[in-house]
Amino acid sequence: MLWDVDLDVPSGKLVTIVGPNGAGKSTLLKAALDLIPSASGRVMVFGKTMKQQRGIVAYVPQRESVDWQFPVSALDVVTMGRYGSVGWCRPVGRRHRREAIEALDRVGLADMAKRQISQLSGGQQQRVFLARALAQDAKLFLMDEPLASVDAATEQTIIEVLRELRSQGRTVVVVHHDLQTVTDYFDHVILINMRVVASGPVDEVFTSEALRQTYGGQLTILSEASERLARSSDVKRP
Repeated sequence: MLWDVDLDVPSGKLVTIVGPNGAGKSTLLKAALDLIPSASGRVMVFGKTMKQQRGIVAYVPQRESVDWQFPVSALDVVTMGRYGSVGWCRPVGRRHRREAIEALDRVGLADMAKRQISQLSGGQQQRVFLARALAQDAKLFLMDEPLASVDAATEQTIIEVLRELRSQGRTVVVVHHDLQTVTDYFDHVILINMRVVASGPVDEVFTSEALRQTYGGQLTILSEASERLARSSDVKRP
C-alpha cells in the first residue's frame, strides 16, 4: 500500500526507485500503469493521462512474474513489442520482424532469436524483455528490477542500453535494489517506504540521512553502502 505519493519525474533522465522490501516500489509502477486500482489521484504522462499515452509507454516486469515455460521464441516475445504498430488481427510483416531482430541485436541476443525462452539463462531472459520494450519505440520506460540476479556482463549491457535511451531523450524509471550502484547508474532517485521519503537528483538526495529515514532499522545491513555515500561528496557519472 502507498499513500501521499506526489511525484514529478524529470524527462530524459535515468530515474531509480529505491526502498526496502515491501516498500511499494513495484506497486508504484503498477499503479502508474493502471494495472492495479488507486483509491485516489491521477497519473499524467507528458501532460496527458496514462490511457491517452499508453502507446508510448513500455513496461519491463520482474522476471519472476513471467511464465518462462510458455512456448514462444525470443523473437516472438520481442515482436510483441511491435503489436501496437501492427494493429490487432493483422499479420506481423517482415518490417516488424526486422525491427524485433534489431532490438535483440541491441541487447546482444540476435543470434538467439529462434531459441525458446525457457532455454535462455536468467540474464538472457531479462535482456529479451528489455528488447521487447525497445521494439515498442517508447518515450517512457518503466522497469521493475531489470538488474536483479543478472550476471555482470548482462548488467553492463542493460546499463549501456539505458544510457543510450537517455541520450535519445527517453525517460527511464527503474526499480533498483543495489544501493552501491545508484550513484554510478542513475541521475534521479525516488526513495520510498510506503510513502515518498525523498525525491530528486542523486547527488542531492541520496544521502546517509535519507537512507536512514527510508530503511529505518534495516540500515545496519546497508552500512557499507552508507559509509561509501558519506565519503562521496562529489560523484561523477558517465
